[in-house]
Amino acid sequence: MRVLVKGAGVAGLTAAFELAARGAMVTVAEIRHGLGGNASWFAGGMLAPWCERESAEQPVLDLGRDAADWWDAVLPGQVTRAGTLVMAMPRDTGELDRFASRTSGHRRVDEDEIAILEPDLAGRFRRGLLFPDEAHLDPRRAMAALHDRLAAMGVEFRFGAHARQGAGFDRRIDCTAMAAVDDRLRGIRGEMLILRTPDISLSRPVRLLHPRFPLYAVPRADTQFMIGATMIESQSAGPVTARSMMELLGAAYALHPAFGEAEIVETGVGVRPAFPDNLPRVETSGDTVAINGLYRHGFLLAPAMARQAADLVFNQEGTKELAHETDGQRRSA
Repeated sequence: MRVLVKGAGVAGLTAAFELAARGAMVTVAEIRHGLGGNASWFAGGMLAPWCERESAEQPVLDLGRDAADWWDAVLPGQVTRAGTLVMAMPRDTGELDRFASRTSGHRRVDEDEIAILEPDLAGRFRRGLLFPDEAHLDPRRAMAALHDRLAAMGVEFRFGAHARQGAGFDRRIDCTAMAAVDDRLRGIRGEMLILRTPDISLSRPVRLLHPRFPLYAVPRADTQFMIGATMIESQSAGPVTARSMMELLGAAYALHPAFGEAEIVETGVGVRPAFPDNLPRVETSGDTVAINGLYRHGFLLAPAMARQAADLVFNQEGTKELAHETDGQRRSA
């Protein structure tokens, strides 16, 4: 069976893997000239289903709890399993209690344990929540590694103008996110920074709660940190605004003053597709299966959505073959 996957973001790449692993001949088509530039490229890479439950529905936890295992199995060495640390400034401890009441899978940590977990944050926070079973990865490294793994499995990639050659396929998987023709989708703009400083080290993602602009800092290689992210109801992919820059930098400085002297390596904006209920969909129409609406949970939910899409494709093929066989038996009779 030949399958065309449209879109080389995290949804498309994970779908391509699930299909190729089950024996399909897969082609990935991406109108950009290479990996990058999409919402997946600007993601935080946090595999944090228990934390996300604070503002998300139960299906996000149910679908995302196995994401770290999937990524670890497909891309060994890409996943860091150090948990997530959630904290608040002393004046915002009510936010910490609220967060705890809306989530599970955590334990409370005091000032001494915070100092053991993250020595560079010693003495700055009195209380926190540790989500020990959560994990994170670097989205850009993961996407590049998954591309290479797929190429080694025989998956063909068509970038740029070549992506428009789409004839001769048995099935199509539409993973085009905001480019999909779907009036139900709305854009959620997320702005992020990448900072570099050798003056602070973190072992895990740290979330700093705040009533107006909560922040997360995700450690990456080469003393870099991804700082994010705003959540703005907008389909604009324009540059980061001055307000967002000030809020993100201010929150980062509140986490640790060393961020005030950090080098700003990059700013970025990703527009995430969301349905009205902020939950993803895997839907069929003719020979096309669409994966969309991953909202802010791309790397967390993409593996589960990819499995669902592959199940649909192969179940449809099995049903089709069974129908052909039944028709043949009837004609023979």
